[in-house]
Amino acid sequence: MSIEARYKTYAIHHLKSMFSNNQLNLEPGFQRHSVWTLTDRRRLIESIFSGYPLPSLFLYKRDQNGELIYDVIDGKQRLETIFMYAGLGRFRREDFEVKLDIGGSLGKHNWKSICQSFPEKRAVFDAYDIQVVEVTAELPLIVDLFLRINSTGKKLSSGEKRNAKFYKSPFLKEAEKLVRRFRNQLTSQKILSSAQIDRMKGTELCSELLMSIQKGGPINKKIALDRAIGNDSIRKDTLKRIVREFIKTMNLVKKMFPSLQQTRLHNSAEFYTLFLLVWEMDKENFVLADNRRNTLAFELLRKLSIGVDELRQRLRDVKPAQQSVKPLFSEYLLTVQGDTDSSRNREQRRQILKKLLFSLYERKDDRRSFTPEQRRLIWNSDQNHLCVECKKSLTWNDFTVDHIIAYAKGGKTSLKSAQLMCRSCNSRKGTR
Repeated sequence: MSIEARYKTYAIHHLKSMFSNNQLNLEPGFQRHSVWTLTDRRRLIESIFSGYPLPSLFLYKRDQNGELIYDVIDGKQRLETIFMYAGLGRFRREDFEVKLDIGGSLGKHNWKSICQSFPEKRAVFDAYDIQVVEVTAELPLIVDLFLRINSTGKKLSSGEKRNAKFYKSPFLKEAEKLVRRFRNQLTSQKILSSAQIDRMKGTELCSELLMSIQKGGPINKKIALDRAIGNDSIRKDTLKRIVREFIKTMNLVKKMFPSLQQTRLHNSAEFYTLFLLVWEMDKENFVLADNRRNTLAFELLRKLSIGVDELRQRLRDVKPAQQSVKPLFSEYLLTVQGDTDSSRNREQRRQILKKLLFSLYERKDDRRSFTPEQRRLIWNSDQNHLCVECKKSLTWNDFTVDHIIAYAKGGKTSLKSAQLMCRSCNSRKGTR
């Protein structure tokens, strides 16, 4: 297999026409998200109006049902900027102004003002030539070319590289869905910034966590992640299960620690450890819906953060650590220096957090449902046979046995914790 390349020159008006006719695909699967700032975009438009040459565009020419389609390999940000400034197609609401020197007068101009007041400048803009390299090859070579081209400039992040290699992976697609679902939580709790999510860091983190759930514990990020994302051998039912467990754990973390951003455990490396610990606690049937215990747990995490932060600052200031510094703080600090994502450091952090949190929480009964014997004893010990909520008379065929303290909140499946209730009241009560 080899790459065939043809060198051409296209005017901007020709590229605009290709985009309007749906021949330009700015977002093939291997492409990354937009990373340019508004300042970047303004500089590009200034360069065009000033006649400065631009780098070549690389387009992957392919046939799609008898029509020629051009996937953008390199130049996505430049083309987006041109179409945004011109208010073209789906970019019509993303137009912007650029400071331009026209006729000796410096002023801000958008495309509309250029067209209305300076038609000659519009003609110059539309006639501006850009060199284009049209390539044809097998898709794996195109992806390799994309990776090579983007090794300079705004370099591809590790997440963007994995997306380019494995964009067809079901595993990666599920991770991207989870990022979209939990984007607000990830950004509001300062786990990741919007810019990091746009650079595929969110997809990378979710992929790590999914793989860790499948493996049952911390993984070595550098070794396991490519293997995980590119692993087509994961069965669909397994993937669905770990996605369900991911969603449940993210919701638990949010309910247990709504102010996580106030601690150091909000950063992605340490959040990874906390997430897996909550997942493990849920799997081991801990009661995680107790607000009082969750408040105490958060306070422990906050104190851990303060202790570790103070110790780190003293070391940076070249001051001796105080004798009163707890060994726990120094042990934890060692896990977040150097290779924070190694399985060894991750496991050590997990053990430290486990010591802090496991003793706070109670486990639920192994058995949730009352046995037939318990049901008979509860029924026969209540002479009135009335629902404790609505006082409705109950019959043997329509009563339920309710946990006085909800099972989800640690209520025991015992005779002392049971009461008669009708089905509708039991359903409404839920975990209250």
